Amino acid sequence: MMAVELGMPDTPATARRRATRRLMVGDVPVGGDAPVPVQSMTTTVTADVGATLQQIAELTAAGCQIVRVACPTQDDADALPAIARQSRIPVIADIHFQPRYVFAAIEAGCAGVRVNPGNIRRFDDKVREIARAAADAHVPVRIGVNAGSLDKRLLAKHGKATPEALVESALWECSLFEEHGFRDLKISVKHHDPLTTIAAYRLLARRCDYPLHLGVTEAGPAFQGTVKSAVAFGVLLAEGIGDTIRVSLSAPPVEEVKAGEQILQALGLRPRHLEIVSCPSCGRAQVDVYRLTDQVVAAFEGFPHPLRVAVMGCVVNGPGEAREADIGVASGNGKGQIFVKGEVVRTVPESGIVEALVEEALKLCEEDAS
Repeated sequence: MMAVELGMPDTPATARRRATRRLMVGDVPVGGDAPVPVQSMTTTVTADVGATLQQIAELTAAGCQIVRVACPTQDDADALPAIARQSRIPVIADIHFQPRYVFAAIEAGCAGVRVNPGNIRRFDDKVREIARAAADAHVPVRIGVNAGSLDKRLLAKHGKATPEALVESALWECSLFEEHGFRDLKISVKHHDPLTTIAAYRLLARRCDYPLHLGVTEAGPAFQGTVKSAVAFGVLLAEGIGDTIRVSLSAPPVEEVKAGEQILQALGLRPRHLEIVSCPSCGRAQVDVYRLTDQVVAAFEGFPHPLRVAVMGCVVNGPGEAREADIGVASGNGKGQIFVKGEVVRTVPESGIVEALVEEALKLCEEDAS
């Protein structure tokens, strides 16, 4: 039997990826033509090794590919060897204020180190030693500039955290590493405002060939933060700018990973998984679309095939959207027409819609495998 083509059609809409240097964060390639990894950061106290590893495991299961852990104290630094050794994904140590923790992270076997120049006293004086230690251990360094912790000298010069100020800070610190022959660098220039973030990364992309880590810092609660991040990432990634991403949310970090995955899938930069297409409901709807959609989402939780499932509530757009999906339902008058690859295959009572969709999805995937 001929295989059935599943999933969304290929409709690339992004520009050619910006050419960058390529580096390795553990076993994850970053930059060049490598896929864009999703990152997140643990919220546990790093010194609590068990809790931190548990959260890293949850993030890994959600699709996170690189994880960052905070290292503000000596106890946290002492925990890094066990965490780096037992994590299934590369661990980056996040260093502020104390340069000595950079060396501790490198010695602990971390796959990368993030430093914030604006927050490390006398950082410039330590660059030679950091560059030598990182080069010897083949550990890349991220220069992470944040609007909220910009060097006071640059704030005085520019008046506030402008795109130009963020980029100047990042490139100045990169130049210090370059003086010592170290170029395994990744850069981020984060701001809480999406438009400022976009402007900063565009400017940075024109002025260097280092891989760029995208982030809207302090983006906010889950809904607001996801929207702001999606706006900034969507624009930049569609222009070919960006080599890793983190959606920074005031929410459990697994939610950051889910949002990041969805953004990359929507841009065609990650293979599409299950997608539910559902109508927003209106006065024409003859079924409780919200309840039906929730039931379909629950029924397809963890479904391993890249299906597009349409859940529609009226006869205006319903049949058309259902035909465009792999499987779908157009509901009304207490029943639902079940579509498979554009054809109506049966009509079922409203109470049997969810079961019918799952049955047809399983049959379709069996045909694809045969």
